[in-house]
Amino acid sequence: MEPLFTGVSNNAHHLYTLLSCIGFASRATVQITPDGLRFSAEEGRVLQGLAFLDKSLFTSFTFNASTDTNQDISGHDKEPEVAYPHFVVSLAALLETLKIFGINDLSEPNGFRDTNLPQTNPVSSAFTAPALLMDRSCTLQYASHGAPLSIAITEAGVKTTCELVTYEPEDNESDIPLQRDAIIMKVIMRSAWLHNAIGELDSSTPIILKLSACAKREPYFALSGAGGPFSESTVEFSVDQHNEVGPDQSGQSQTHKVLADDGSSRARATRTKMVPTVTETFLVAPPSSMGDRIKQNYRFALIRKAARAMSVANKVSIRGDRQGVLSLQFMIELDDNVPAGRPVGAGVKAVGPVCFVDFRFVPLLDEEEAEMDVEVDDE
Repeated sequence: MEPLFTGVSNNAHHLYTLLSCIGFASRATVQITPDGLRFSAEEGRVLQGLAFLDKSLFTSFTFNASTDTNQDISGHDKEPEVAYPHFVVSLAALLETLKIFGINDLSEPNGFRDTNLPQTNPVSSAFTAPALLMDRSCTLQYASHGAPLSIAITEAGVKTTCELVTYEPEDNESDIPLQRDAIIMKVIMRSAWLHNAIGELDSSTPIILKLSACAKREPYFALSGAGGPFSESTVEFSVDQHNEVGPDQSGQSQTHKVLADDGSSRARATRTKMVPTVTETFLVAPPSSMGDRIKQNYRFALIRKAARAMSVANKVSIRGDRQGVLSLQFMIELDDNVPAGRPVGAGVKAVGPVCFVDFRFVPLLDEEEAEMDVEVDDE
């Protein structure tokens, strides 16, 4: 009997790069489809990370979908329904298996350290050469429903096979809904700028991330860190000059630091300007009930868990719907000779597949913000 799924990749580093983006959770739900593997990780029903391993990442991709044929009340056979395998696996164990030879990921997050991934021994070994990193064969296989997920990695003549136990997913498991027909904000920019902004805000140890967007007046797009024990910080991005909104046509962004003095006064100082032309797309259309400005608050600790994706992605699409659900969709360009996250240009041309990792965040309610403020006061 042929296995339900078999996939062979000549670059295990690609798989590790994508899956490590959602490595904040110990387990992930896997769904095998004819187009690829969908990995979903979540935390407390308020954060969800989605990584899709497209079939283009595999040199060989075989999916033998099983079909269920049932009969209706008249006794006639219904149209066969394709059953896609759906199971839960240890994401931490899978990541450890993909780097079984002790090779670290080449691209570490810049600006602030990602503590969601297991730390490896920095001591070099015979297997730490970049050439070996790009020459690793990985075979994933799922034999039948309820069977283990088998991973076989071959490198320099050494083959390692690992079988990960699979579990049944919970019945009430579902994605955090993003209302695609009710998107009120869409901002596309280089992921590095978002990563730098979150890293800047993280220095003040905030509890809440405040998002503000307006197409008519400044600040057009701003991120603020609040509720921390030290200070409040705000990063403001000006709009691309092609949008022609606002007096500043330079397309630059400014970072402002609001330092708490004695609780009664605050000093605001302009810091170094970032590179021009921050946004490629800037669409803000709030409903009339919100006025002309979108304001939403999120738990900063959850936003921080997307740091890995921010550091390796080339671009990010920031979307928000009327319910306040925030989506950070990262576009990651992979290439056999270029580490993920390295800027394309200056003689570097991306010829590999383009993959996407999506994070979804549930906004904070007023009651939750009040509870967080009380916790800070108690400290």
